[in-house]
Formats: sequence, C-alpha cells, structure tokens
Amino acid sequence: MRLTHRVKRLAATVTAAAALFFGADQAAMAASVRVGYIPVLGSSALFVLDGKGWAKDAGIDLELVRFSSGPQAIQALVSGRIDAYVAGILPLLQVRSHGTDVKVMATGAIEELSVVARGAFAAGIPQDGPSAEPLAGRIAAFTKAQGRRLRIAAQPEGSVPDTLLRFWLTQKEKQDISSVEIVGLGIDAAQQAFLAGAVDAAVLREPALTVIRSRLPETRTLATGHDMLPDQPGSVLAILRPSSPEHAAWAAKLTGLFVKATAFVSAHPDEAAPYVSKELGAGLLGPDVIARALRASADGFVSDPARIVAGTKALQDFEVSRGLLRSAAPVEDLFDLVTWRQAAP
Repeated sequence: MRLTHRVKRLAATVTAAAALFFGADQAAMAASVRVGYIPVLGSSALFVLDGKGWAKDAGIDLELVRFSSGPQAIQALVSGRIDAYVAGILPLLQVRSHGTDVKVMATGAIEELSVVARGAFAAGIPQDGPSAEPLAGRIAAFTKAQGRRLRIAAQPEGSVPDTLLRFWLTQKEKQDISSVEIVGLGIDAAQQAFLAGAVDAAVLREPALTVIRSRLPETRTLATGHDMLPDQPGSVLAILRPSSPEHAAWAAKLTGLFVKATAFVSAHPDEAAPYVSKELGAGLLGPDVIARALRASADGFVSDPARIVAGTKALQDFEVSRGLLRSAAPVEDLFDLVTWRQAAP
C-alpha cells in the first residue's frame, strides 16, 4: 500500500513537472514579431489579420510599429528594430544594394498613388477624371499667371511617392523637373499642406484621397495610379532574413495570413473597415469614411507580388539614372514568389 501511494505521488509530481515544461515550451513557441508599417490603406491586410486575431491563433504575437514614411521604416528594419515591413518597395532596393537580406513576400495593394490638384491649377480639369490638356502646357500657363513654380507635395526623397512623381513627370509627361517645386513631407503633413493650400498639387493615396475630396470638393485628379504607372508598386509585405532559423518559424505563416487578409479586404471592405479605422482613424476618421475609401480601392487590393516586378524594375532603372542607386540588380531576386504561391488560395 505504501509503495503504491509513493508511486502515485511520484507520478503526480512527474505529470505536474511535464505540464510546466510543455506549457513553457508552448509559450516559447509563440513567435514575437515586430512589424513596421506606414498609415495608409495599403497596410489594411496587416490591420485585419491582427484585429481579427488570426496572427494570435497562428502562434504569432504581433507588435505593430507605426512610421510616417517608408524610408523611416526601412531604417528600423536594417537596424533590426523591426522584423517585417508593410510599406513601399523602393526603400528595399536601397538596402538590398548594401547587402541586407530582405524579401518581398506579398503585395498589399497596387496603383495606390494618384496626383491631385486644387485652386488655380485645378481650374478646367473635369470632375470625373484627368484633363486631356497636356500637363506641360498647364504648368507653363500656371507659372506665368502666378509668377512662381508649381508646388507639389510628395514624401521624402527615396520614397515611392517622390520617385513615382518624378518618374511620371519626366518619363510620361516629358516635363522638365526644374519647372516645379517638389516638397517632401510626411504622409499626414502632405495631406494637411494640400488642404491648407500650401501646395497646389500632391501625390496622395487613400484614405487621404477620400478625406480631401469630402473636405475640398473642388479637388481634381491630374493622374490616377494607373496613369502614373500600370500595376504601380504599392504597399508590400517584406521580411528581414526570412530563411534564418528565428524568422523561418513564422515567415510563411505570416505571409499566408497577409494573403488571406488582402483577399478579405478586397471582397468585404465594409467588414474590414472597423479594423482599419482603429489603426488609421486616430479618433478622426470613422469606419464610414474608411469604408468608402476601401470600396473605392477594392480592385487594388492584390497580393500577388509578380504583378509588380515589371513596375519595380522600371522604377529601379529610373533611380539608377538619377544616381540614387549605384547599379541595377536583378529585381526578381528581391521577391519570394514561391511562398506566395504556396499561400495563395
């Protein structure tokens, strides 16, 4: 009897120790992942997969870190302060040229950016679309009438909005870049500068476009995202060292969730709106405004990174021509298309 009692006590002790051991092991298995993002609609998939609890259910403990521009986020990525990045692709070309191991796993959106105008520069542009009038003539007429150069808000040099604006002006519109003044600002600051009339035009994306059109109905579109560059590279999910042991444990799972969430946002913009509004609204933009912006952008929520390879190459070549990149590297090496194919429905 005493022996049986001792055996039972020993078994109970072993069971308790095993529970503690495996419980600690399971806790250790929950991957802590810091994801940097910029506050634009192209980051919506990230907000949905986090807000709906998909990441937590998959054993990923997400920490979302907000930045005001892609170049800021990329500095954090290179220094290891974040593990992944949802923002523009061009800063990734810069760091890759310096040997950083980073891969684009999926896209969040394409053709995000548009150029809008206000005030005297917008006069005569149809409300339902870009003007048929050549841009060079419109800029020349504005400069002569106003006695100054046209001011266009973008983001800091090296960002997608800045490079894409310069690409569109020089390559598509054959415009002398010195004839305009490009003002590099953060995302929120660019929107405020446009609303305040401090600039005549701006490169913006949702939800800023929905906000300014509701507050400033005379806003006109100079160029849509497709006009600027078909399949224009937008927000992407990129992961630092995705094949390393510490990141490989969650990289494919996070990519799969991002692909799933991107499809959800495109198909169910109204259902996605509360999750997106929580991250982008900051108490100022309600789910109704965000829902309108999501519906307007629904066709642009695309997760296939292959769609943006050609556009990325065009912008890389343009940055090389401007001296921002030392040389053109094979763009295909920046993308992990295999993981996306495995994650795609």
